[in-house]
Amino acid sequence: MSAPGPARHGGGVVALVGNPRPASRTHEVAVRAARALAPGTTPEVIDLTALAPVLLGPAPSAAVEDAVERAGSAGLLVVASPTYKGTYTGLLKAFLDRVRSLAGVTAVPLLVMGSPRHALAVEVHLRPLLVELGATVPTPGLAVVESDLGRIDELLAEWAAALRIPGAVWARD
Repeated sequence: MSAPGPARHGGGVVALVGNPRPASRTHEVAVRAARALAPGTTPEVIDLTALAPVLLGPAPSAAVEDAVERAGSAGLLVVASPTYKGTYTGLLKAFLDRVRSLAGVTAVPLLVMGSPRHALAVEVHLRPLLVELGATVPTPGLAVVESDLGRIDELLAEWAAALRIPGAVWARD
């Protein structure tokens, strides 16, 4: 988990990474997507690899509660996961099960996948979960196929330009 930035607990831009592998491609895509959606900001990152050992533990974890609070108070929350068994990871699900509400949060679902056959997973599985938690999900999610990672900046720029979320104002650093 990265150190909290100046936008902490105040409606900033947060990238939530549900990949159980440290330094993953999903992490990189999530950060780049957040920057594409909110140019000029440095997104705060909640990387669940750091929380995995305590997320399902029997004792309460201050680190998990802090991460839940940061996700729930984001202005823009980019929720990213690799596809795993046709949907998002269990690590991401375990974390989101701790989140009571994402009311007031604009969330953008993002999945990184090996095959375009899983492209619907972002809309069929991850988007409905974020909506169920109360997030505003004003746009289709993004399905990034691994073969497109070499041109990810171009892909994200096209995606962000097409979104044009009305009234989107994110906290600046």
